[in-house]
Amino acid sequence: MTTATNRLESTLAGIRMKTPVWTASGTFGFGEEFADFVDLAQLGAIVVKGTTLAPRRGNDGVRIAETPAGMLNSIGLENPGVDFFLADILPRITSYGMNLVVNISGSSAEEFGELAARLDVPGVAGIELNVSCPNVKDAGILFGTSATAVASVVRAAKDRTQKPVILKLSPNVTDIVPIAQAAENAGADALSLINTLTGMAIDIHTWRPVLGNITGGLSGPAVKPVALRLVWQTAKAVRIPVIGMGGIRTAEDAIEFFLAGASAVSVGTANFVDPTVTMKIIEGIDTYLEERGLRNIQELIGHLKT
Repeated sequence: MTTATNRLESTLAGIRMKTPVWTASGTFGFGEEFADFVDLAQLGAIVVKGTTLAPRRGNDGVRIAETPAGMLNSIGLENPGVDFFLADILPRITSYGMNLVVNISGSSAEEFGELAARLDVPGVAGIELNVSCPNVKDAGILFGTSATAVASVVRAAKDRTQKPVILKLSPNVTDIVPIAQAAENAGADALSLINTLTGMAIDIHTWRPVLGNITGGLSGPAVKPVALRLVWQTAKAVRIPVIGMGGIRTAEDAIEFFLAGASAVSVGTANFVDPTVTMKIIEGIDTYLEERGLRNIQELIGHLKT
């Protein structure tokens, strides 16, 4: 398996990384599922699947649909709940020596705070806040579309944990910059973006939506240009590090995100196509740095020429 050189070593929000290549929540399980294909300790971090206070069974009906340049998913945050994660899963997966970032989701700022507190334990490297979920106290508005709501969630988490808090930004907004800045001002240690774009598919034979939930999150190569633009906009507007994701399949894709200002990249949908893709991306980035005579990844980050 690929072994990274020290050219790729860096630190993000206090998390020491052998490489700046992460895996995106919901696309890599709890990491152990990929242990036969990937040297998990070489990844910058593994963001485990979304975790909630109580177990969730997820959405009914069809939950995944392939598109011409990616996939739609409407899983519905199926997960065993935070208590099961802490008691059963975390003790098992810490043996792999990987940085574990836990993606959490709640229906109120208080729920986010409670989850952050419960996950403030050894073996967890950081918390990622999934704010693409409805706020039950605010007429069902999505947290991620409101700067005020985002700030409340970040503060609730920061008040209850010593771990780095990463906010995952939604692209389904008019202007992402004020929301990113609100998260930074509320104390977020880093930002990850983008989450999926809202999309749908229709079966022309039945005249019905393909997905049981009608709409779902679009990911994969189709979203990369949008993700790249939003990372570039956000990285210019904040001082905290940005983790870029959206359609990354190759080292070349990842390098574009670094040039746009990302301090790390996260690979998602491509893991379903090729379970070894992260190792290939790491190797490709390292080779690129060597060929360009660059001493470390920092010489690439944010150096887009405009």
